Amino acid sequence: MPKKEAAAKKEADLKKRNEASKKKAAEERQNQKEEAAKRKKDAEQTKKAEASNDPTIEELDDDGKPLEVADVKVEEDDDKEEGDEDADDESKGQKPNSGNGGSTDKYTWTQTLQECVVTIDLPDGTKGKMLNVDIKKKGLKVQIKGQDPIIDGELCKNVKMDDSMWTIEEGNLCLYLQKENQMEWWNKVMEGDEEINTQKVAPENSKLGDLDGETRQTVEKMMFDQRQKAMGLPTSDEQKKQDILAKFMSQHPEMDFSKAKIN
Repeated sequence: MPKKEAAAKKEADLKKRNEASKKKAAEERQNQKEEAAKRKKDAEQTKKAEASNDPTIEELDDDGKPLEVADVKVEEDDDKEEGDEDADDESKGQKPNSGNGGSTDKYTWTQTLQECVVTIDLPDGTKGKMLNVDIKKKGLKVQIKGQDPIIDGELCKNVKMDDSMWTIEEGNLCLYLQKENQMEWWNKVMEGDEEINTQKVAPENSKLGDLDGETRQTVEKMMFDQRQKAMGLPTSDEQKKQDILAKFMSQHPEMDFSKAKIN
């Protein structure tokens, strides 16, 4: 393929990925607004409910008798167990948002296997020429000129500098960081930030079609092996070895394979 056509194809592919990332980032911002509104509403309802409770009124059972202390204690223990489970999840990192990313006090981020999109709210009227954005292989600096940097540090993973870019969309700075290793999920963007629990990442199967042939085969194999291990079944490599041994055994029935081990 001529260099000119290859460059045009690369630019078209990058544009397609960026448009998809922009759409995903916009959906994530909308989801966050809806979640924030829901949390606020729930908090108000909880506050009203607590204010209306009268501690002098005894709790009664179905027969109209006061509940025993032991009955109440059982419910408290149940609540404690649920809290312990939540604590265990939090110890492994915060739950990923709908875009398989997370958020800090400075930015929100989403990701696919190919790229990470970082969204930063900017003050009204901020123009591109007022920004200093420096994307390095494993470093990132974002600054409004004349002010302290918003981000200035080491990325958790390497990125492809030439394929990464930034734009201003609807008053937000959007950074499109193309991952160098496109077969792993990031648990954070910058070193030192709070991590997400990558075990709870929910990749969209439809996104596999965006990968090149070799990468897609590798990702599909990884996903298959993960499912097999979860069910206590052999991985694709283990199954292949078992098939080879079974074929060899059928060709040599005179041999004893009762003590054969598959490594």
